[in-house]
Amino acid sequence: MNKIIKYVLYDIIRNKIVVAYTLFLLLLSIGLFNLGSSPDKGLLSLLNLVLLTVPLISIVFATTHFYNSYEFMELLVSQPIKRSKIFMSEYLGVTLSLSAAILIGIGIPVLLFAPGATGLYLVLTGVFITFIFVALAFLASVITRDKAKGIGIALLLWFYFALIYDGIVLFILYSFGDYPLEYATLALTALNPVDLGRIMVLLNLDVSALMGYTGALYKSIFGSMWGIGLSFGVMVLWVFIPLLSSRRVFQKRDL
Repeated sequence: MNKIIKYVLYDIIRNKIVVAYTLFLLLLSIGLFNLGSSPDKGLLSLLNLVLLTVPLISIVFATTHFYNSYEFMELLVSQPIKRSKIFMSEYLGVTLSLSAAILIGIGIPVLLFAPGATGLYLVLTGVFITFIFVALAFLASVITRDKAKGIGIALLLWFYFALIYDGIVLFILYSFGDYPLEYATLALTALNPVDLGRIMVLLNLDVSALMGYTGALYKSIFGSMWGIGLSFGVMVLWVFIPLLSSRRVFQKRDL
């Protein structure tokens, strides 16, 4: 399994896409911190970058890589190697390379310009979102063998979590504004890893003071170590549920 992961990593680095992705994050992060009048404003700008760009690049790159690796996986399946090991090697190879890009491209500027708990949560959020959206990309890829359809499903998933879901939540809050929806909002937040990561970072920037009673409720729950652990626990579930589902489909389907 380690040999397969090394080969996948070598193949990804050889294509230089991840290298370009790393440089893009690094230059943009440094530019945002230099343009902002304070580290907190730089972190806010960087948060928007993480929550929109990182999921998009992760899900598109992972889907494309999966389809481009079909012949390699077919060759490995013909060998006495378990399908689960082949699948997990591909997944770990992609996630480790993209996570390294996050740690270098965002982690180093955060360490230089805004060291602290908020910067750490931002980097961890980027890494978790990478793991989650690569898992979603693999799930979209094993559903269909049509590359165009698979990329289309992946883009729809990104569009839903990054843009559409917030509109649905706002519609629910507007339609049932006469009812106490604070705890319902917390449950809705857990159903979207992008929103969950956003709230964790914003609460550490004390933006919750501008969010009224709901912000105070978020602060009381997510502001404690127990709440932070619960939040990352939910993100771990977001990684494993699509990953295990896609692995199960991969083990049963014909390549």
